[in-house]
Formats: sequence, structure tokens, C-alpha cells
Amino acid sequence: MSKRKIDILVLSDLHLGTYGCRAAELLTYLKSVKPKMLVLNGDIIDIWQFSKRYFPKTHIGVVRQLLKIAASGIPVYYITGNHDDALRRFSGLSLGNFHLLDKLVLEVDGRKAWIFHGDVFDASIQCSRWLARLGGYGYSFLILLNVLINYGLRKMGRPRMSFSKKVKDNVKKAVSFISDFEETAAEIAIRKQYDYVICGHIHNPQKRIIQNEQGQTTYLNSGDWIENLSALEYKNGQWDIYRHNDAHQAAEIKEEQMMDVRESILESEHSVSLNTVSSA
Repeated sequence: MSKRKIDILVLSDLHLGTYGCRAAELLTYLKSVKPKMLVLNGDIIDIWQFSKRYFPKTHIGVVRQLLKIAASGIPVYYITGNHDDALRRFSGLSLGNFHLLDKLVLEVDGRKAWIFHGDVFDASIQCSRWLARLGGYGYSFLILLNVLINYGLRKMGRPRMSFSKKVKDNVKKAVSFISDFEETAAEIAIRKQYDYVICGHIHNPQKRIIQNEQGQTTYLNSGDWIENLSALEYKNGQWDIYRHNDAHQAAEIKEEQMMDVRESILESEHSVSLNTVSSA
């Protein structure tokens, strides 16, 4: 099978090592594309909730595929997020084609892209880390409950549903937080004269132009691989949001992934400026 060629691929919020990570679908996607550059924009391995009791084969497969991409000569930039913030002590580390950073500035076809995870705008993380971690555990419990219920829905021939996505889409405070997050990121990007600002963190894939009296910028968010199964792709001179196709979106969690969940439950009773990226 021929792979789709992409100039830049941005992924964030994979949360490998958690029940909610849709690793099987992610692995399928990674094997279908051939990027010239890969940016991992935070929360790739969920260190907050990492447990040696749960890191199934599909998750290991994703890690191997990412390492394979780096080993093939493709530059890989790992930008730290809040769930993998333990890696920030090693920021600036480079090993061959692999670079560990807290933020990244790319020059893409004459335009500047400012890339960072986005947790710096989250007051709960900056001021009350214990509260943020507690919220993280609550979110993971909700995702686990969602997995179990979706397994039942699949057996009944009904489509999957996402509790957390419904909450975020319908609770006014959540909608307001997302809007404030996007506006804040864009405001700073405009002030710094960046053409693009690219974030993760809020699990909300987005592409929109934001402007104020000082100018405008394009705000982009790569989403996640728990609820939205999304990524950012740059090719032919433009950014697009990739969403895993409808067949995969409608598919329920695979039997082998459900087995991983059941077995685990039983066991547990550098800012960089690059040359112009060609879109040829």
C-alpha cells in the first residue's frame, strides 16, 4: 500500500498508557502516511497515569512506529505537555533526528509557525497541580467507563458515544474555556507576529483565523487520539485537519483492546527555526 506524503505531521494528546488511547487506529494511521517532519505536541506518553500493569501491544506498536520514523531520517520534535512534564528537565536534548523541546518555531514556506502544547494557559495546572492531577484521574475514569459502555453498545449493534465530548460540547464553562484558550493563544501569536499558532492540550481539533486590532493569525489545534482521532497535516502549502475516516470513527473498540482492559482490571484487584519546508 502506497503511503500518503505529508510535509509536516503534528500529533498531540495520544495519552499512551491509558485506557482511552485509541492506539490501534493511531497505528493504522501512522503506517499510512510518510511525513517529511513529525511534531509530537505533548501528552504523548501519559506519565501522570503510567502503570506497568497497562501498556498493551498496540501502545508498544505506536512507540515502535514513532521510533521507526525517527530512525528513517525524518526529524522528530517532541514538545513536552503537562502529562509528560517530567521530561521538561531534559528539554534541549537531541539524539540524532530526535529533539526534545518545550516549544518550537518553524519557518514554513516563508511563514512562521509557533508550536507548543498549551498547558501554560491552564490555571488549574499552573496554580493547583494536585487539582489538575485529580481532574486527570477523573477524566481517565470517565474514559474507562466509556470504553466499557461502548463495548456493550457494540454488542447491541449501536454506534459508540463519547461522554467527555458530550460534556465539553454542552457545558457552558467548558465551551467558554476552549474559546478563551484559543483567543489567548492567538492574541500572543499576533503580538509576536507569528502566522500560525499550533497547540494541543484541550482535545479540540480546530483551524480558524483569529484577528484583532493588531493583526491576525491562524489558530490550529491537532486534537487528540482519545475522542477525536485527529491530526494536523501540512501539504501543498496549507494546513488541514485530518480525522480518521467514518468507518474507523464508527467502529467500536476491538476485542483485543477490550481484553487488555479486562486483564488490567483483574491484575490491579528549544525554540528552533528551520529552513523553508518544500511542499513538492
